[in-house]
Amino acid sequence: MKPEDPQTSPYSALNRRSFLQYAAMIGVGGKTLLQSRDARAAVYAAKEAGGAASGWPEMTYRKLGRTGWNASRLVMGCGASLMFRERDALLNAAFDAGVNVFDVGYRGYYRNAEEHLAPFINKVRDKVYLISKAPADADIEPNDIVTPAQAKAAAAIWGERLDESLRELKVDRVDAYYLMASYNPSLIASDEIYRVFEDAKAAGKVSHLGLSTHRNAENVILEAAETGRFDLAMIAITPAGWYDWENRSILEGTKPMAEIKPVLDKVRASGMGLVGMKAARALAGLPFVGWFDQPDLFENIYDEEFRAAKLSPFQRSYAYVLAHGLDVVNADISTFAHLEENVAAAVHSPSYFA
Repeated sequence: MKPEDPQTSPYSALNRRSFLQYAAMIGVGGKTLLQSRDARAAVYAAKEAGGAASGWPEMTYRKLGRTGWNASRLVMGCGASLMFRERDALLNAAFDAGVNVFDVGYRGYYRNAEEHLAPFINKVRDKVYLISKAPADADIEPNDIVTPAQAKAAAAIWGERLDESLRELKVDRVDAYYLMASYNPSLIASDEIYRVFEDAKAAGKVSHLGLSTHRNAENVILEAAETGRFDLAMIAITPAGWYDWENRSILEGTKPMAEIKPVLDKVRASGMGLVGMKAARALAGLPFVGWFDQPDLFENIYDEEFRAAKLSPFQRSYAYVLAHGLDVVNADISTFAHLEENVAAAVHSPSYFA
């Protein structure tokens, strides 16, 4: 697949106009409210239809490591958004706004997400970078040294799940396949995992090897870079440092992201592209388990000028991580309002950090 040139990409001014026309078409009145169940999206769409909106900013792009793909700095996270229903209107809006990387995952975690992505993705397949992922489900601890037998069994499960994802997506290949929930450097470095990937690549099922990690992330990405085998890593990181998946907050004892940046730069220098995730997740909380919104959680990380910027707390998080070591940021997007907010944050991130 040839990477898109940002200067000649299909996401031109003409395409941006088609996006605005599309938003107006689907957005009037109660139709949008029924589709999205989002009052903010309905209000926004009505304004678009009446010509009150001034349009969204042009997407910006970054070459994604050795993949060579000029990726939109905002990645459309489709897993949570598409678990229970199709959202083609939202996916088309993201595409027309310039998003050209779509990330999803296997049925065992994301339920029907791949199936629901299939109709859209097959219409734009050669114009986007498609990522799926699955874990290997190895019964090991983060610092265990895996045996060849353990690695072989884990790799076989992981490979089988790629075939399942291809069937769900109704495609012959994905551009990248992640070893999801990676936390053990020994497994990452194993020949067995790499052999399964190489066989899948030779069969035309996948082009690039990646991983995603919420635990032991620094050790994981450094090991991945050392192997020279991984093209991408998706990491859970916030302005305040590493994200703790188990506590849904900032990892205790983590350095702030600005101090982690040398590690990220080293990994990127190895040729790996870095994708952020969970950059703003800790702000939202989970009220049903007693974790409440914390919109000011990262404010002590920002300088006075950035705190004064006219951005929401979520936009500040995305803008900050993009300026401090990441190539792109993945956001689970389920409403038009969130999409608009995230596009603006991704596009304007460089303007806040000279």
